[in-house]
Amino acid sequence: MARAACSSVVTALTLLPSKSPLCRNPLLFSGESKFVGVFTLHKRCFSSKVSMSLKAGIVGLPNVGKSTLFNAVVENGKAQAANFPFCTIEPNVGIVAVPDSRLQVLSKLSNSQKLVPASIEFVDIAGLVKGASQGEGLGNKFLSHIREVDSILQVVRCFEDNDIIHVNGKVDPKSDIDVINLELIFCDLDQIGKRIERLKKGKAKDSQSKVKEEAEKSALERIQEALLDGKPARSVALTDLEKEVVKHLCLLTMKPMIYVANVAETDLAEPEKNTYVEEVKGLCSDLQSGHVVVSAQVESELTELPLEERTEYLNSLGVSESGLGNLIRATYSLLGLQTYFTSGEKETRAWTIHAGMTAPQAAGVIHSDFEKGFIRAETVAYEDFVSAGSLAAAREKGLLRSEGKEYIVKEGDVMLFRFNV
Repeated sequence: MARAACSSVVTALTLLPSKSPLCRNPLLFSGESKFVGVFTLHKRCFSSKVSMSLKAGIVGLPNVGKSTLFNAVVENGKAQAANFPFCTIEPNVGIVAVPDSRLQVLSKLSNSQKLVPASIEFVDIAGLVKGASQGEGLGNKFLSHIREVDSILQVVRCFEDNDIIHVNGKVDPKSDIDVINLELIFCDLDQIGKRIERLKKGKAKDSQSKVKEEAEKSALERIQEALLDGKPARSVALTDLEKEVVKHLCLLTMKPMIYVANVAETDLAEPEKNTYVEEVKGLCSDLQSGHVVVSAQVESELTELPLEERTEYLNSLGVSESGLGNLIRATYSLLGLQTYFTSGEKETRAWTIHAGMTAPQAAGVIHSDFEKGFIRAETVAYEDFVSAGSLAAAREKGLLRSEGKEYIVKEGDVMLFRFNV
């Protein structure tokens, strides 16, 4: 059915206006022993250049709770951040700090003047409805927003409520997911079709360029086949070279996707008893995606409560944290990122890197000069730092290690870089 639906609109898709691709890769940071924050890469690949904000786009059909969740999560994030920086850029974009309890501990031990956490930017993307790729709703306006995000959070309605009419007349998670995914697929098919035509006409100037063009053409043809079968681009196995040569297209179905099952307040503690949630969970494997359960209703109610009463309210529902933490942790888990810290009298700060990065690459997150002139990294595990009470004490106890260029940074490392430029 997916192939038939895709095939019927391929011709129409070629008439769609193309957009200049904007692509950024995401990173994030963690809290406690689990991940609860996010950052962003500014270069296209696994560069060590990062900032402190991940851009996550929230999509979903009308009346699934998308905007309710966006508004509540942004407000909750602001409140939880206390004196951390945050802002609302425009009505559909909100940036909030994501505090990490470890930061507070390190800051206190180091008597830091400033504490710098990670932040996350949420974008409420409107207009992604059935037929959007062919001009329905806001048409292709959603493309300019969704191409700029690092990951996609697709809100899926998993609750019954006669007062909130479903756009299709009934609650059907699979149907909702298919509608959104097909619109993304249509956009990718349009882009791929045009690119393949250009590659057929192009003449490589040298052998290296020819190899790259052939690799790109081969990869795009396989991705095209997957899309026509209703599968996302991220489901196609690609070589490192193929990944490199197609990334400039920033295909929408290549972006990391997390399905956000929006449930009623009564289902939050035991989501496994909700058949809709189980249906969403079952689809995630085939769609190469993650999933998380939240209640937009609960998130909205939290915004009305004082901070000190929120934990008590969540506990009364049988849960320990808000949806914000769940969303961030799920995103982090899917992307495979980690955090290290720097801590001193001036400031305590969380930095995010890809798992597997070396000490020089991690240093480059702070400044390119740190990576270029890297000498060594004085490193201590977070737990050892806390038990020692300070960096100096950790050094005296032999807990502070001197690591070289080959050291692979571990989650929670507290680091001091030595460099010379």
